[in-house]
Amino acid sequence: MIKFVDVTNMARWIQRDGVENIITGMVDYLERDYKRWARFDKIPRVASHTPFGVIELMPTSDGEEYSFKYVNGHPSNPARGFQTVTAFGVLADVDNGYPTFEAEMTLLTALRTAATSAMVAKHLARPDSKRMAMIGAGSQSEFQALGFRGVLGIEDLTIYDIDPAAVEKFKRNLEPLGFNITVCSSVDEAVVGADIITTCTADKAQNQILAERHVAPGVHLNAVGGDCPGKTELEEKILDMSKVFVEFPEQTRIEGEIQQKPADFPVVEFWKVLTGEETGRDNPEQITLFDDVGFAINDFSALRYVRDAVAGTDLESEIDIIANPDDPKDLFSLVAHVPAPL
Repeated sequence: MIKFVDVTNMARWIQRDGVENIITGMVDYLERDYKRWARFDKIPRVASHTPFGVIELMPTSDGEEYSFKYVNGHPSNPARGFQTVTAFGVLADVDNGYPTFEAEMTLLTALRTAATSAMVAKHLARPDSKRMAMIGAGSQSEFQALGFRGVLGIEDLTIYDIDPAAVEKFKRNLEPLGFNITVCSSVDEAVVGADIITTCTADKAQNQILAERHVAPGVHLNAVGGDCPGKTELEEKILDMSKVFVEFPEQTRIEGEIQQKPADFPVVEFWKVLTGEETGRDNPEQITLFDDVGFAINDFSALRYVRDAVAGTDLESEIDIIANPDDPKDLFSLVAHVPAPL
C-alpha cells in the first residue's frame, strides 16, 4: 500500500490550510531544495508533442527519494470542456525502488508554480514593490496573485485578458479576498505603474504579449507562459535589456523565452542566487526576468510538502499498486490457480 491524495482530498487540504499559507510553506521547501541543487539528477523533461498539445514526464532524484510528474498541456482544451493542464505525481524510495506516495497534481502544480514564482520574486523584485500587472487570467492567475500576496504582500493588481469572461472569473474569485483589482482594456494600460509583471497565457505560439515599450526600469518580469518549444510571450528585445534567471538552462533553452536567443545567451541559474554563487538584482533600475518553464525539482518539493502536511490525517488514503507476493521470487503465485478443496 502507498499513501495517496486524490482530487477531493487535495481540495480539502487547500481549503483547510489556505492557498496563501500553503504557498508560503512550499517556498520554504523549494528554497531548501534549491540550495542543494547539485545533489539532484537533472534532465530536460521527456516530452511527446502533437498538433493538439504536449504530454510530458518530469523526473528527478536527490539520491534518497525519486519523483516524477505526468503532465499535459493542451491549449485548446477549455473550448472542448477540458482543462488545459492535468497532472499527477509519485514519490519513491531510492533504496528499494518502491513508490511511497502518489497525488493529483493539477491543483498541486498550480500551487507549486505560484510558489516558484513568488520564491524567485522574493529575491529579485525590488523590496518596495507594491503593484503587479497580470497579463492572462486563466487557471493559474488566482494562485499567482495569492502567492505574491502571501510572500511579498502584493495586494494591488491590474489585470488584462483577451477573454472578458476570464477577467470576470478572476474578479469574482479574488475581490472577496481583499485584493484591489483594476481591470484594463489593454496590456499598455495594465503595465502602467507596475513593479512586477506576470505573463501567463496558454496559446501555443510565438506571441509578443509583452513588448519592449511595456517594460520600465526596475521592473521584475515573471514570465510563466512560455513553457514548450514554439511558445513564447515576450518580444525578443526584452531579453536583451534584462538580467535573465532560469531554473535548468538545458530545459529553458528548449522551452522558455530564451529559445528565441542563441545557445550562448547569458543566463543565471536561480539556485546560485540562493547559495551566494551569483548575484540577484544588481541595482534598483535593473530589469530582472524569471524565464519560468517549470522544472522537476519544483514538483519534488511540492510532493514532499503535501505528503508531510497531510501525514496521519484523513486527507490521505491508501492504494494497492505494488504486486507483493510472500516469496519475492514467486510473482506467479499471485495468479496461479489454486484448486478448491474437495
